Amino acid sequence: MEKGNMRDILTVSMLNERIKSLLEEGFVLVWVEGEVSNLRRPASGHLYFTLKDSKSQIRAVIFRNLFARPRGRTSDFALEEGMSVVCRARLTVYPPRGEYQLVVDAVEPRGLGALQKAFEQLKSRLEAEGLFAAGRKKPLPFLPARIGVVTSPTGAVVRDILTVTRRRFPSVDVLIAPVRVQGAEAPAEIIRALSDLQIVPGVDVIILARGGGSLEDLAPFNDEGVARAIARSRIPVISAVGHETDFTIADFTADLRAPTPSAAAELAVPLRAELMESVGTLRLRLIRCRRQEAERLRERLAGLSRRLRDPKRHLADIRIALDDYSERMRASLAHLRAILRREWQNLSLRLEHRSPQLRIVEQRTLLGSLGKALGVVWEKQAERRRGRVRSAMALLDSLSPLAVLRRGYSITQRLPDGLILRRADSAVAGQDISIMLSAGRLQAKITRIFKEQSDGEGKI
Repeated sequence: MEKGNMRDILTVSMLNERIKSLLEEGFVLVWVEGEVSNLRRPASGHLYFTLKDSKSQIRAVIFRNLFARPRGRTSDFALEEGMSVVCRARLTVYPPRGEYQLVVDAVEPRGLGALQKAFEQLKSRLEAEGLFAAGRKKPLPFLPARIGVVTSPTGAVVRDILTVTRRRFPSVDVLIAPVRVQGAEAPAEIIRALSDLQIVPGVDVIILARGGGSLEDLAPFNDEGVARAIARSRIPVISAVGHETDFTIADFTADLRAPTPSAAAELAVPLRAELMESVGTLRLRLIRCRRQEAERLRERLAGLSRRLRDPKRHLADIRIALDDYSERMRASLAHLRAILRREWQNLSLRLEHRSPQLRIVEQRTLLGSLGKALGVVWEKQAERRRGRVRSAMALLDSLSPLAVLRRGYSITQRLPDGLILRRADSAVAGQDISIMLSAGRLQAKITRIFKEQSDGEGKI
């Protein structure tokens, strides 16, 4: 440039730097649509390509640090040669070569083919990471108290979900987290809503829903950030996006996919009438089981009662046996008396027919011998019967609880329930007890409890 006789002479570097400043100030942020060509990624890790249309082209670069950003849109899919994309970039100049280029910080696929390609790439990558694995799916709660719904606050989706939940279980609380479900800002709002619901008290399940639409309309639900937010959720998530034939990345990541928002509400909330019927059926089964168990226990108790010998019954058996022994002894003595009486009669008759004195003396001697034998037999029989009676009485006496008490023992019962105490650890200090003695009863209170110990000499 000349000014009078003065010229402003610039070096090439200065000129390129001024051009760079002008471009960066004039094109701070632009959206550029074109087709990817000359795609290459050298060892530096940066991604270089040319963005072109039917008439022109411009160089573009994506620096490698962009791929590490959590929300970098370029991480949703991999660029390929010939792909139609829209790039968000700033315009700058590379001074060493004097070339201007786009420094891209976000890339979105353009057209159904590119969107489907990006969808398949992201799906394959997340599946390889295990985000779709069945093992990480969380089960839905049986009866949620509160349902969080992430969707647009307007439209049929909210109305359908509310209608279904009120019809199936009116007491279930539905909390709406309003978000945009379409457009560039939708993914960030969905992620924020999912995060906010994690700290809302009482939310048991989340429904992520929207109505049907084209692949472009459903793009927020194919966003990698949304998929990872679903995977991070500690609360089970039901995805109900689009129609039954629509599948999104959110469907694969969610714990359960529903074909429609109404179906999602039906999956999340049980039908109250069915629950009441199930409760009634379970109640009847419980009552029937309790009755069967009670009957079984009664039969078992009756069986044990039959097997357990009653002491009174045992005593009655001994008395019957004693009476039988006494009766048999009386019968034996009576029979012996009858025999002796008949013998006496026979001897008397024979004596009447024989009068010699010697015969009389012999018979008297024989009679004396028989009398002595009768005495000996009587005494032996009587002693044998008395021994049996004494044994039976001793057995009867040993079975009597009173005999144990007469030997200095006592029976201690806990008050007020009358439980017989057999061990010291069955009692509690301060508890009232009743002590039965051989003659009388004592009532006392426990002051101390000693565990059973041995002093080495056999004393307790």
